[in-house]
Amino acid sequence: MTLLYLVRHGRAAAGWDASMDPGLDRIGRAQATELAARLADLGPLPIVASPYRRCQETAAPLARRWRQRVTTEAAMGEIPSPPGVAMDRRTDWLRVAMRGTWADLGTRYAQYRDEVVAFVAGLTEPTVVVSHFVAINAVIGAATADDRVVIRSLDNTSVTVVDVGRDEVRVVEGGHEADTLIR
Repeated sequence: MTLLYLVRHGRAAAGWDASMDPGLDRIGRAQATELAARLADLGPLPIVASPYRRCQETAAPLARRWRQRVTTEAAMGEIPSPPGVAMDRRTDWLRVAMRGTWADLGTRYAQYRDEVVAFVAGLTEPTVVVSHFVAINAVIGAATADDRVVIRSLDNTSVTVVDVGRDEVRVVEGGHEADTLIR
């Protein structure tokens, strides 16, 4: 079995309805620095991050501390909004999607979930993976056989620890939860 540390990115500078790829705001940058201090004794370990700026910027202080490079992995990216949904309507869609199940969302989103889980399940050495709220919940769902899109309301820079092995994902420790603001 392989321990993985799934980190939700720090607080973004803009909401889902304002920017496709915001970086971190001042609080998010402080969260990333604090995360690096919190995880320092675990490594150095490989670091993988979603290609989105908020994840790359969250991973950067830890990578500097460990003198590691961050590997970018598209499979750990944000859940895509439906084609044709205007930027200012994306948050409304996400709020509805997060109250449902993967089955409710259909094939496109089940495929997204399956790609996230397959990537994580394929890691063979302890790794820090910086990703997104929904992606981490997809892994938790796979581990617990729960089809809900959101199982835990993960806080920014929370760390969910999972154990992966041959055809198995198990939650070791759930990340810190908070009243997550979807904006």
